[in-house]
Parts: sequence; C-alpha cells; structure tokens
Amino acid sequence: MPVEVRQAEERSLAPVVWVAGEVISRHNARISAETSGTLTWVAEVGDRLRKQGVVARIDAEFLKLQLEEARAKVKQVASQRGFLEKEVRRLQRLAKSNNTAQTLLDQTEADLSAAQADHASARARVRQIEDRIRRSEVRAPFPGIIVERFMQPGEWVDSGDQVVQLLDTGNLEVRAMAPLSTLPFLKRGMEVQLQARDEQARGRIRSFVAAGHTASHLVDVRIDPLSAEWPVGKTLRVALPAAAPRKVVVVPRDALVLRRGGAAVFRVGEDGTAQRVMVKTGAAEGDVIEVQGDITAGDTVVVRGNERLRPGQKVRIKRADEPPPAAQASKWWPG
Repeated sequence: MPVEVRQAEERSLAPVVWVAGEVISRHNARISAETSGTLTWVAEVGDRLRKQGVVARIDAEFLKLQLEEARAKVKQVASQRGFLEKEVRRLQRLAKSNNTAQTLLDQTEADLSAAQADHASARARVRQIEDRIRRSEVRAPFPGIIVERFMQPGEWVDSGDQVVQLLDTGNLEVRAMAPLSTLPFLKRGMEVQLQARDEQARGRIRSFVAAGHTASHLVDVRIDPLSAEWPVGKTLRVALPAAAPRKVVVVPRDALVLRRGGAAVFRVGEDGTAQRVMVKTGAAEGDVIEVQGDITAGDTVVVRGNERLRPGQKVRIKRADEPPPAAQASKWWPG
C-alpha cells in the first residue's frame, strides 16, 4: 500500500494554555474640541483620515474679527512705543547739556517701559487668537477611520466636548487575558500561536503587565500579529506557555490516527510493515505535536494513507515526485 512518511523529531516545546483574545487597535481615541463655537462641518462615519486630517470645523468668524482688532491694537501700541523711544533719545541728549529736567527724562523712560510691555502683551494676544483659529479645525492625531459621531453640524461645542471617535485600523494588536500562572514563562519577543476558527497565524508578544489584575487575577498580554490581517473586534484563541520548555519527541499532526481506544501512530519497520504504536499527545507547535510512547526521534511515521492501514500490513513509501493514483491510471489509459 503506498503511503507518505515523515521523520519523528526531538524538539524543545513548552506545554501551552489556550486563552481568549481579541484584535484591538493600538490607537482608538475620542477626539475633542479645543475651542468653543458652532460646528460647521463634521466628518462622516466611515471617512478615512490621514494624520492631521480635518475631523471637524468650528465657526471662527468672531475670532477672525477679534484678530483684526488685536492686530490694530499692536500697530497702535507700536506707534506709541516708537514715539517714546525717539523722545527718550532726545531728552538724553538734552540732559547731557543740562537743558532738561531729570524728572521729565525719568518719566518718559517709565512711559517707554510701559509701552514696551503693552506692545509685547498685544503681540501675545494676536498669537493667542491665531492659535484659537487654528484650533477651530479639529484634526486627527493619527491616521484612522471615523467610527462614531457624537456631535452634529449646527450644534454648539465647548472646549473638551467629544466630537468623533477615531480608530486606527492600520496599527492593530491582540489583547489576551492570561492566567497568573503563565507569568513566569512569558517573555517579550516570544512567538505564540494564534487561532481563529480555521485560520492560524503566529504572533509576537510585545508587552505584558508583570502583575495580575486585582479583581480577576489575570495578566494583560499584548501581541503583534505577524501574518494574519484580522479586523478590529475579531475574537480568537492564543496559545501561551504554561511551563518551562523541555525536550520532547514530536510528529506531524497528520501522523495521528484517532480512535475510541486513543491516539496511535503507524511506524514503518525495517521490514517495510506498518507498526501501530499507541501514544499520548502533549504540547503542540504549528503542524507538529508531542507524542509520548514507543516513538523515538528518527522513526519513520506514516502521514498519508494511515487511516486505512492495519498492523503488520506491507507498505510502499511514495516518492516525492510520484503522481497520485488517478494520475498513474490516466498515464496508461488506452487511446
């Protein structure tokens, strides 16, 4: 009987515990207004924004009028300052020849100092209003998609009021809550297995809180997916180490034959016959699984065709380039 085979191997594996996980965004924020006013425009749910893209606009007409007034005030104070600077220089020249009173010079210098302070204050006022006008456009702190609107155009908004919720769909991670017993075996950068129904992928532990939550006694673990592209909110299972790694014998998962009496592996003997070996399974990693029984590293085990094998049955190991039986039959089909 033709079969496909692989070699049993010795590997360093750790027992795992499967815990629930969820795909979340690393950036998920409720964006607030930074100034008060009437909303004139708000991004729609589903809109995608770049970093610093406009999320909402607040009516800034009154602020623009205030800015015109503040700039005019700057010009007025600058003119007064310029006059006093000239007057101080004139009085200083006169004071050298004793042609003016010292008190008049002192008073003019004091007026100039006050004018200089007023000038600085007026310019600061202009910058403050310009900043408020810039803040009338609410901008995205990171790229993302609008998932909810809390305010509508035409509504009054105060500084600090939430306007929209922004979700970064390009910067995702998996969050898993693990038993406290796994904490000694977790390491940053460790690769772990992720599973969502029939989909499997690998992930790398980015961080974890090195203490259990007070109420749940669970550890918050954050994992970066390495290959799968799952949406936010996707639930999955995460395999985390439950003990220190140890040397074990592993075989491909396809080598297992499951029956009511337990799990078995068919080993090909030196005489070319199939030998059924009862085993117990342990830790798994990818497409291999630990087996405990009369199987050693280097044994040849059957991975295809083992479902129909009987103990002691002669087998023929298929070549890697050998076509399937249907293809072999068609090769000799007459015509």
